[in-house]
Amino acid sequence: MSNYQLIAFDMDGTLLNSDKQISPETLNAIKRAGDAGKTVILCTGRNLTELNAFTEIIPGLRYLDCVSGACVYDLKEKKTLYSQALDPGIVKKLMEFALEEEAMIHVLSERSIVQRDQQSHMADFHMGIYQTMFDKITDKLENIYNSFCQEPFPVLKLNLYHKDEYSRARTVERIKAAGLETALALAESTSLECSAKGIDKGVGLKKLCEHLGLPLEQTIAVGDADNDTMALKTAGLSIAMGNATEPIKALADVIVADCDHNGCAEAIDKYLLAENRPQKQVQERLERTLNTTEE
Repeated sequence: MSNYQLIAFDMDGTLLNSDKQISPETLNAIKRAGDAGKTVILCTGRNLTELNAFTEIIPGLRYLDCVSGACVYDLKEKKTLYSQALDPGIVKKLMEFALEEEAMIHVLSERSIVQRDQQSHMADFHMGIYQTMFDKITDKLENIYNSFCQEPFPVLKLNLYHKDEYSRARTVERIKAAGLETALALAESTSLECSAKGIDKGVGLKKLCEHLGLPLEQTIAVGDADNDTMALKTAGLSIAMGNATEPIKALADVIVADCDHNGCAEAIDKYLLAENRPQKQVQERLERTLNTTEE
């Protein structure tokens, strides 16, 4: 059996198919992994509130690397193992940049917080597929910026949903020009994820492995988008979904089927539970890294 002990799955575009569901085949594969003594975790930009519907159905799930690495959580102990919030001053400035672009503001902490008038028409921000979920799980404020300024609350991550890619690009430029110390990641088609400086999914994976006493070389990360980059770079084996962006495919050691054709089940059976580790792919990635460093 493979020497890999842990596999970390991104959610949207990876573990979840186009209908935002986990297929029975993938759930069965996760159970096989647990029965074999392997650890399956979620490595996602979602927070606890947004994950509740899935944590209840995933067999043996205990650990979460969530909110894009800003929170590592133990479901069994109901305990936060690690967290890092954004500076309130930075949050205020990021919200102001979002207001300039009329972008939708989404705050993630223990709660999921949005502004009522924006949340009611999420399709305008290319997030319509999440409308039903947000209707159910979000706290809705009348004016999220004013509420935060009057009484700042913890923000583990700030998602800014834009109306188009050009609007998102302008927000990124404003953030860079202001020199704000924040980690940025592109997600969905027009979303910008803002976390505390130095925070990403790879950091969350490292913190969890430190807690478990598990070498990173014995981990696998599976993803599809820009915000999965550091998790893929951190893990011992990086796997891209068939529907992944081209940069993610170029970064990954191997590529599996897409999210609508049980790519995650393939990752489990072919690599987590495989008899032999794919040393050739890992060696090729190491050589690519060394060549880049030399250049």
